[in-house]
Amino acid sequence: MTQAAHPAASMSRIHDAFQAWTTAHGDKVALADAQRSLTYGELDEVVEAVAQRLRDAGVRAGDRVLLVAENSVALGVCILAVSRLDAWSATVNARLSEREIDNFLSHSGARRALYFSAVSPQAGAHGRQRGAVTVDWPGIGDLMLGPLNEQALPEPVEADGAKQVAAMVYTSGTTGAPKAVMLTHANLLFVAANSCRMRRITPDDVIYGVLPLSHVYGLSSLLAAALLGGATLRLVARYQPDALAHALAHDGISVMHGAPAMYAKLLEWSESTGTPLRAPALRVAQSGGAPLTMPLKQAFEKTFGLTLHNGYGMTEASPSICQTRMDAPRADCSVGQVIPGVDVRLNGAETGKDGTGELWVRGPNVMKGYYRAPELTAETITPDGWLRTGDLARIDPDGAVSIVGRSKELIIRSGFNVYPIEVEQVLNAYPGVVQSAVVGREVEGNEEVVAFIEPSQDASIDLGALQAWLRDNLSPYKIPSEIVVLDHLPSAATGKVLKKELQLQAAQRRAAGKIQP
Repeated sequence: MTQAAHPAASMSRIHDAFQAWTTAHGDKVALADAQRSLTYGELDEVVEAVAQRLRDAGVRAGDRVLLVAENSVALGVCILAVSRLDAWSATVNARLSEREIDNFLSHSGARRALYFSAVSPQAGAHGRQRGAVTVDWPGIGDLMLGPLNEQALPEPVEADGAKQVAAMVYTSGTTGAPKAVMLTHANLLFVAANSCRMRRITPDDVIYGVLPLSHVYGLSSLLAAALLGGATLRLVARYQPDALAHALAHDGISVMHGAPAMYAKLLEWSESTGTPLRAPALRVAQSGGAPLTMPLKQAFEKTFGLTLHNGYGMTEASPSICQTRMDAPRADCSVGQVIPGVDVRLNGAETGKDGTGELWVRGPNVMKGYYRAPELTAETITPDGWLRTGDLARIDPDGAVSIVGRSKELIIRSGFNVYPIEVEQVLNAYPGVVQSAVVGREVEGNEEVVAFIEPSQDASIDLGALQAWLRDNLSPYKIPSEIVVLDHLPSAATGKVLKKELQLQAAQRRAAGKIQP
């Protein structure tokens, strides 16, 4: 099916994604979680009923609706219902702090907030803190409805799906001011159609949905793509390796999306408990959201006899930019070629020694901009539509893209460039290391490399032996000045390691004199 012929091309809103299946496969389960499921035949009626309840609660076209939630059928329905009203959904993870939720409420100017207390105790606590009341919603059960914000002003409504915002995704609410990416209906439908096409999603598929719908990967490549393809999306509120192992073995999961840390912890759980892993129905295993390392890719493929595919994207690109191809599996950790319909260029590659440059992207996946931040939008998107990703990349002769690292994460040590991912690849290959993260730390007139590692449950890491391993596999200027062992690396709900927290910790260790070799 060509891109132009894909049914998404004729849709203007994300809630249109499932309409083709309401009669064609009306009895097939569309959305399921541990509490409930909805078939395609039921979904339209429930979405409309929830949309009407939101209308009755004062939500208008152009309003923002904050959804404080974790993955559930109720959340998927509410996202679609908000779309049906031509309002904007802004889903945020219920496990965030009170300060962060307050920031999101203030910044978004939300007309209403919904707190998904039946799924998340944290959501319930946030709701009670803000005067929300429990309401029984048709088809999805109890949710807490926050007070009406009578000062909220609706944004203009556009008939064109390429101009009308469907959702705001917050990308940096943990430090500083919130930054909200405005994604249009066309942005999300383009990526959903790409996911369906490139991963060959059909009504026979059962997709494991543990990546949060509060992040764009979950929103477009799981929710919208599953509905567009007529598949079943099994929504999971929180990642647990034993639950994933059971689902792969017994629940007919055919498509799995996950961050590298999720796969690493699944393999580590299997080894530490002596539990063999089986996935008889699995046909697609996709990694994204963070760099994939060769040791993890090889370990996964040896365990399951299945290619672990890779991809690359960012919130501002809805998120897909590159993906490896099903019919051309790769033995390396390249993120594959650019997806159809998107253009890229390497800015500054002509002046570099190894062809590395900042990846710029242009296409239907590029965001409308940052909400209430025109200056930041202008810094990020050029006048002719190129999105500056901030990521450093190389492009092979066959078009495959390799992400070297974030330009802001590049460590310049004694005049040499150190790309954290290269050091992490070597660290992750050491026995007993589940995952690692490498950051730079400023010292007088220079930068040094600091590594944080998370060992497997029963492993005892000999730091001297690990240093010897690094000396055997890295140039001297790439070897960390300090290696810190943590029980768990700090991570977002997607599994992505929070490097800003580690950079702060590295600086604090030096200030406190706690440096160890």
